[in-house]
Amino acid sequence: MRHLWMLLATLSAPAIAQSNDLPPEAIVASALDNQPTVAAAMARIDAARAESHALRRGSHEITAQGTLSRRTIEREGDHTEFDTTISRAFRLPGKAALDRSSGALAVTVATDLMEDARHQAALALAQLWYDWLRAADLHRNALALVTNQRTLVQATGRRVALRDAAQLDLEQANVALALAETQAGDAAADRDRARALLAARFPDLPLPADPPSLADPAIPAEGFARLQALIVERSHEIGAAAGQADRRAVMARRARSDRMADPSLGFRLFSERGGEEKGAGLFASLPLGGGHRRALADQAAAEATAARADQMQVEREIASNAAADVAEAQGRLNAWRASREAVRRAEESAALSARGQSLGAIDLADRLYAERQANETRAAEIAARAAAARVILKLRIDAHTLWINE
Repeated sequence: MRHLWMLLATLSAPAIAQSNDLPPEAIVASALDNQPTVAAAMARIDAARAESHALRRGSHEITAQGTLSRRTIEREGDHTEFDTTISRAFRLPGKAALDRSSGALAVTVATDLMEDARHQAALALAQLWYDWLRAADLHRNALALVTNQRTLVQATGRRVALRDAAQLDLEQANVALALAETQAGDAAADRDRARALLAARFPDLPLPADPPSLADPAIPAEGFARLQALIVERSHEIGAAAGQADRRAVMARRARSDRMADPSLGFRLFSERGGEEKGAGLFASLPLGGGHRRALADQAAAEATAARADQMQVEREIASNAAADVAEAQGRLNAWRASREAVRRAEESAALSARGQSLGAIDLADRLYAERQANETRAAEIAARAAAARVILKLRIDAHTLWINE
């Protein structure tokens, strides 16, 4: 599995620029397309296309009506009579164009919603993916502490045997080892849970047995300002809201035009008195609109106004979230850089403490404290690195520069 990942990453490298701790884009694209939410949204595009076709054709159909009767006339006998009409309503000028526009906008909105569903699936994948990588790195960090503590227990045991250390020192080292093993067990549980969630949510995404380590986050090549602008510019959520507002406006115009009802034209044939009287003719009917149609037009106009306001709200939310994510990304990067410096200093302190304890200059308790502090600092750096990488990946997904096409 690892070799497959390396091959796919190599093949896709010229086309994309992504961190080497992420799955290859070809694998991600397949996993996103197979998400139920994306499949459902694609089916809704087909439904919108069918609705558009129905609106182009119109709801008016040919109506055929007929009667066949038997009439008895005194002193004339029985007569067979019939009456047949064929009619159809016709849309008044302008209504068909509005219906076609409404149908086309429905397809546009459904397409934007499908792209947004894919976008949301990508964000969910990014969240679960970095949860897994973060938990795996924390587990590796915990295992490193276990290895270090075991070495310390062995060294302390030898010193006790040589009467160069007290039995209390060995007990303290064993306690530290037990705590480290507990921490490693908890970290393993968190890692396995993160993997299980990722595998269950994205079963089509093949996962390597050993997850990659978190890469160092970096400012994207586009720069934060450009990413922020692209997020608003390429947002399918804004596109869907704008398309819905446009469609509601068209539907409001259609409702206003429907206050004048569509006329019906028909052809009539009849035969009476056993065929003694025959006739044919044309007829027309026109419903006279009243308060009901006026109320429907008012309702459609209000819904159009609400849809436009919803569009404005979506635009503000997308813009504000983009600005907030950029600010967070900058802050997360600064925090991660500070955590790296903290790790360097903590590891230097732990190394000095180990040397001092081996020379008898400091107590074992002080060494254990320094090593525990170094371990906690490394864990904090891993968390800071994951947080920074996660928000940068979110920015790139939202800007459609990675995993999502424009």
